Amino acid sequence: MFLSRNNIILFLKVKLLQRKKSFFFLRKLKKKFPQSQIYLIGGAVRDLLLSHSTQDYDFVVRNIPLDALRSFLSRYGNVNLVGETFGVLKFVPNEVKPHHVFDIALPRKDFSFKTGGYRDVRTENDPKLSIEEDLSRRDFTINAMAIEIHFNPFKKNILIDPQEGYKDLEGRIIKTVGQPEERFKEDYSRILRGIRFACQLNFEIEDMTWKAMKDKMSYLLSSGKQVVPYEVIAKEFLKSFASNPLKAFDLYDKSGAFQELIPELLKMKGCPQPDNWHSEGDVWTHTRLALQSLYSSKFYQQFKTQKFSLELILSILFHDVGKPYTIQTPEKDKTDRIRFNEHDTVGGEITKKICQRLKLSSPEKVGVNIDNIVWLVSHHMLLSQGRVKKMKASTIEKYFFNSQKPGLDLLKLSFVDILATVPPSGKPNFSDFNQMVQRINSLKSRSYNQKSQNLPQLLVNGDEIMQELNLSPGPVIGKLLDLVREEQLNGHLKNKKQAFEFLKSVYGKSKQD
Repeated sequence: MFLSRNNIILFLKVKLLQRKKSFFFLRKLKKKFPQSQIYLIGGAVRDLLLSHSTQDYDFVVRNIPLDALRSFLSRYGNVNLVGETFGVLKFVPNEVKPHHVFDIALPRKDFSFKTGGYRDVRTENDPKLSIEEDLSRRDFTINAMAIEIHFNPFKKNILIDPQEGYKDLEGRIIKTVGQPEERFKEDYSRILRGIRFACQLNFEIEDMTWKAMKDKMSYLLSSGKQVVPYEVIAKEFLKSFASNPLKAFDLYDKSGAFQELIPELLKMKGCPQPDNWHSEGDVWTHTRLALQSLYSSKFYQQFKTQKFSLELILSILFHDVGKPYTIQTPEKDKTDRIRFNEHDTVGGEITKKICQRLKLSSPEKVGVNIDNIVWLVSHHMLLSQGRVKKMKASTIEKYFFNSQKPGLDLLKLSFVDILATVPPSGKPNFSDFNQMVQRINSLKSRSYNQKSQNLPQLLVNGDEIMQELNLSPGPVIGKLLDLVREEQLNGHLKNKKQAFEFLKSVYGKSKQD
């Protein structure tokens, strides 16, 4: 299908692509095999039409046998065949720095065993197969387009679009190629993949595709059998939440994905909260509002960014997952009000189990640090209930000046948690948060090294204390080190001499303790 109204723009974009240094091998391939037809396919075409940047270029080459194609490419770089059945060559050109991996394949037909298993298909590669037939096996219409790459300046670049993917791009729609039920039976991971595209592109899902997604969602883990590998589930889940946390939250809820993958979250629905703190509603509503708060003007004003780490996003998602498991009510437990004692600690334990079960650390490029997420959830109450005023400077250092801990994300988590905690007055209480920010800034202004972005080192170490005070190793050394550090961070000690004078003055007291 030729879209004449888009031809000029498409022509210019493809011409620019053909000039890319990394595509040198395509020009050589066309010269060596003039009968060949080279097509840019899939996501690269989609992103080109959307004017999105991309580094993933996939090609289909017709009229060349696989062995001949492989032999030719091996002269210009490293070539690996991805499975004899799929016939996809992973090609890394020698002349391109940094190294880039291209997927180059022959046209093929897929014959699914209809188990829904990931890549559970038999394939037939055929260099004579038409590009239209190759495109007909793909998942979504917006990924089923191709552009022929040639090096004739007088030949037009034509968008090959048998599934009307461009129409769906214009309509901002995610729609399967062919019947949705059949397409998902071929590979149930496509359900989560479709949700991911909806999140990444901020598209809507076509009605029949959406219905099939909901109907087939339970087959992801059919009867306890792992049909789709958790590594694949994790990749799609993480990419969805990284690109659009709020949309991902809603789609995973309404599609039934949370029910299948993270049922622990659904216990937050209908879990009540004390009205004097949470007029916004139940724990589920509060969690959604916290995710939404990432995009608020107040968040931007505070942190001067609306880019967030995936670990922050997931810590917001899970921060109150422990509440339904710890809830105490006046009616059931004779408490003065609804309480969630230790919900942060319990939530951290639940979060760890969820993240490990879903293998969220495993996907390449998007895998997360599970320990950081658990730490954030377990400490998200740090700034509440008047704790900030009593907190030692050394404790603030431990949480917010420690390169091993995501202290800035903890501040951001606390901020959106407060924004989503709406008292009857409608005005969230930021007093503890503001006090913490003031104390952090005070530490920075007093002793922060802007160049190294660290607080200064301890004025003395344990060996020096033992030598100066004639002490043996033991717990008292740690106590004395803590005392020195606290005084140093508060600006009372500037050098080693002052530190030793202070130690001598307090040693008796420390010894008694």
